[in-house]
Amino acid sequence: MAKPNYQFEKRQRDIAKKKKQDEKRQRKQSKDETDAPAEDGAAAPADNADSPTG
Repeated sequence: MAKPNYQFEKRQRDIAKKKKQDEKRQRKQSKDETDAPAEDGAAAPADNADSPTG
């Protein structure tokens, strides 16, 4: 009977965990990038609309 290779199993778990964390970080980063321009875009027209009192 073959001896279990615990190091291989642990390495596979660590790789899966790291991949999951990386995907989560990328989702957060893309969410932040999506939110940031929307706020800037919304703020810029409001400032421009208030500025001309013409």
